[in-house]
Amino acid sequence: MNTYAHALDNDLVRQFYMGNDNALQTLIERHKEKIFSTIFYLVKDKHLAEDLFQEVFIKIIDTIRGNRYNEEGKFLHWALRISHNLCVDYFRREKRNPLFSGDENNLFDFLDVRSDNTPDGKIQQSQSHEKLRTMIDMLPEEQREVIILRHYAELSFKEIAEITNSSINTCLGRMRYSLINLRKMMEENHVHI
Repeated sequence: MNTYAHALDNDLVRQFYMGNDNALQTLIERHKEKIFSTIFYLVKDKHLAEDLFQEVFIKIIDTIRGNRYNEEGKFLHWALRISHNLCVDYFRREKRNPLFSGDENNLFDFLDVRSDNTPDGKIQQSQSHEKLRTMIDMLPEEQREVIILRHYAELSFKEIAEITNSSINTCLGRMRYSLINLRKMMEENHVHI
C-alpha cells in the first residue's frame, strides 16, 4: 500500500526534495494519465508523447532537486504547463502542425455525444466521433488546443490562460470560436451528433 496515497502534491514535492523517491513515484502515478493524454492529444503520436512525457518528468525532477519549484500553483497545473511548452518547442523545432487523432472519446463529451450500447448505436457513435475528429483537425491550432485542455485535461480557463500565456478572455474567445466553427462545419457537412 502506498503510504503517500492521501498526501497533498506539495507535500510529495517536499518529500522528494528531501530525497524520498517514492514521493515522486506517487506524483507520477497520480497525474500520469492526465499529463500523458494532454501531450498525446497535442502531438498525435504515441511514441513522441511517451518521449515528451519522460522529458516533462526530467524537467520536474531537475527543478525540484535544484530547489527552483515554486509552490504558488498546483503541481498538476505546473506539470501541464511544462508539457505544453515542450510540445510547442517540439513543433517549433520540427516546423510542423499537429493533427488531431486518437481513440479517446472523453474529448467529445462537450458536444453531448450520447452513448448507445446497441451494436448499431456503437457504430453510429464511432462514425460520429470520427467525423468530429476530422472537423477538429480543421480548427486553427489555438482553438483545438483550448478544446483539448478544457475538455480532456479538465483545466479551468484561468489555468489554460497561464499555460498558453494568453488572457482568460482570449481563451474564452478561442473556445467560443472553436464551437462556432465546429457547428458551422457540422451544418455544412450535414453531420448530426
